[in-house]
Amino acid sequence: MKTAVCFSDRHYPIGKIDDKMYSSFTEHLGRCIYSGIYEPGHPKADEDGYRMDVMELVRELNVPVIRYPGGNFVSCYDWHDGIGPKENRPKRMDYAWSSIETNEFGIDEFCRWAKKTGVEPMIAVNLGTGSIKDAGDLVEYCNHPGGTYWSDLRIKNGSREPYGIKYWCLGNEMEGSWQAGHLSAEDYTKKALEAAKIMKWADPSIKLVACGSSYEMLPTYLEWDRTMLTELFEQVDYLSTHNYTMNSGQGLTNYLASYKQLDTHIKNSATVINYVKAKNHFQKDVKICLDEWNVWNFQDIKLDSLDDLMGLTTFEMTSAEKWETAPSILEEKYSLLDAVVLGGLGITLLNNADVVEIACLAQLINVIAPISTLRNGGIYTQTTYQTFHTLSTYGRGTAMRAAVEAPEYECEFGKLSIVEPAVVYNEEADEVRIFVLNCSQDEAVKFDIRLQGYGDKELKRHLVLSGGDLELRNTPEKPDQVVMKEIKPEEKMSAVLPELSWNVLILG
Repeated sequence: MKTAVCFSDRHYPIGKIDDKMYSSFTEHLGRCIYSGIYEPGHPKADEDGYRMDVMELVRELNVPVIRYPGGNFVSCYDWHDGIGPKENRPKRMDYAWSSIETNEFGIDEFCRWAKKTGVEPMIAVNLGTGSIKDAGDLVEYCNHPGGTYWSDLRIKNGSREPYGIKYWCLGNEMEGSWQAGHLSAEDYTKKALEAAKIMKWADPSIKLVACGSSYEMLPTYLEWDRTMLTELFEQVDYLSTHNYTMNSGQGLTNYLASYKQLDTHIKNSATVINYVKAKNHFQKDVKICLDEWNVWNFQDIKLDSLDDLMGLTTFEMTSAEKWETAPSILEEKYSLLDAVVLGGLGITLLNNADVVEIACLAQLINVIAPISTLRNGGIYTQTTYQTFHTLSTYGRGTAMRAAVEAPEYECEFGKLSIVEPAVVYNEEADEVRIFVLNCSQDEAVKFDIRLQGYGDKELKRHLVLSGGDLELRNTPEKPDQVVMKEIKPEEKMSAVLPELSWNVLILG
């Protein structure tokens, strides 16, 4: 059996973990909204058409913030279409996903659902085909108390109290040619700067997220961020970036190690922020908003690598017929292996808690999501729900620096330790929680823990996600095939990590 030793000292924190690290994302894409969040007439729907079984599972995840309404969808979306009497709302072609948008569900429905569910909205404005005035009007509609045209219209539409939305995204993936209204870095900067000005005139208290580089294979990667931030740094609070991990063409070893790719991606964004801040002598801080991240294997189409995506339109990423209403597309069926890999990505987020303040698992329901529903039917959780729920439950507190001595292995990211840990100190519970990915594919690893400055601690619980069949999936018929299991600790400061596993060790 291999042996690894993890060292952590209470005097060396990374940073406080913001609760918004466990946020999520919903988009008018496939069945995320329609027959996901919203399904009037469903046996579990409330008087507003919201599925209560969905709300219950979202509450269990303790998700603080949810991004809406996109995503690629937002760059052709006119928010005016989704307000007022539903019988008067137009049906539109959604060019992003080649679907029909009925507009039965809009900003009012989302904000009311968010309030019922106990989450905070983060709203993206259309900086593709939309105007800067549209963005300012939406802030006024949502946040102004009353006495103006748009705020009074919100009151007329049934919401007397303003929504008080704090977080606003200045567009989505605007550097990408697939985006409606795609802009160069220079043109995006001009438009976003003017939108930010108007939006903050409408409500000076809001926090703004600027579009950064979404994907590393784009020729504008990082240079886009430098160009844009040089002008926008003082106006925005967050730099957005996206990261999806896939299991096509790279092999098991590299897939398990993909947490390292995310780590590099985050550190690159942080480096650009620091460069622009230092170069221009800015005093404020800009944090990273990883407002889309997940495992996404594109099961609808055949890919050899993520680079293959760049030649596809968004519609070609799906297997739907054109112009369906809420088609069943991008409904990834996650495996045990995917759930373990997602745990490794979560470890990377914790180890970058000093620069990442918001992270949105994309998406929340049906579309590459931890929660799956059946039309007019039941609900079940994907394997990744287990991982994300465990992260959200135990990954709160202060991220601590960790050093590890362990055997190494070779992968496309270089030489990596056979185990990758993240240490969290929860002051309220006075517990040390260690998340650890065991990448060993052929044997268990004895994991010894060496703590300094935390007081007397011993291993109380060992939660693990592992198993012999890496392709095992949860289904409506067998919803509990993959769940977190608990191993009884046999030693006070040591645990045996099963081969190819994701573990949570709780010391108190």
